[in-house]
Amino acid sequence: MTKKRRGGYSPHKNEEAHPLNENIRVPEVRVVGDVEEVEQGIYKTSKALEMAKEFGLDLVLITENANPPVARILDYKKFLYEEKKRKKELKAKQSKITIKEIRFGPNTDDHDYEFKKRHAEGFLKDGAKLKAYVFFKGRSIVFKDQGEILLLRLAQDLEEYGKVEQMPKLEGKRMIMMMAPTKTK
Repeated sequence: MTKKRRGGYSPHKNEEAHPLNENIRVPEVRVVGDVEEVEQGIYKTSKALEMAKEFGLDLVLITENANPPVARILDYKKFLYEEKKRKKELKAKQSKITIKEIRFGPNTDDHDYEFKKRHAEGFLKDGAKLKAYVFFKGRSIVFKDQGEILLLRLAQDLEEYGKVEQMPKLEGKRMIMMMAPTKTK
């Protein structure tokens, strides 16, 4: 029985994402390049490799599925750097949605309610979604209407910071209401 490796180890870590130079195993390629002196067209792989070496650049196979496959003459290290930079920019533009939870009991008194409401207000101001729920322990399930009133009161108090995405709904022993921020950071 073989052991499985865990973590970030990959046996193919050093393999290039695109075949380049002598690793290109097709008889001919369509050459495109960043260099103006390169005549674009279809060449035998050996000829295209010679052209790349003349310019001191790499021949990189970009599209393998085309007929014939497309290769570019470029500086491979620079190409990888630009690609990594582009991916990093795209990742930075993505917004991460966080969900913060606030728990109430069906008989939460005014002081506790105000305290939790201030926290909920802060979460919505920071751009996080809010999941407010009333947890019914034991026989307190008979106070369902009080739980719903409490959540609707919270929604009304926070209407300038967030809008209700899901009205209070009983799921098992919890009555859940979801709110999304109206304006994000």
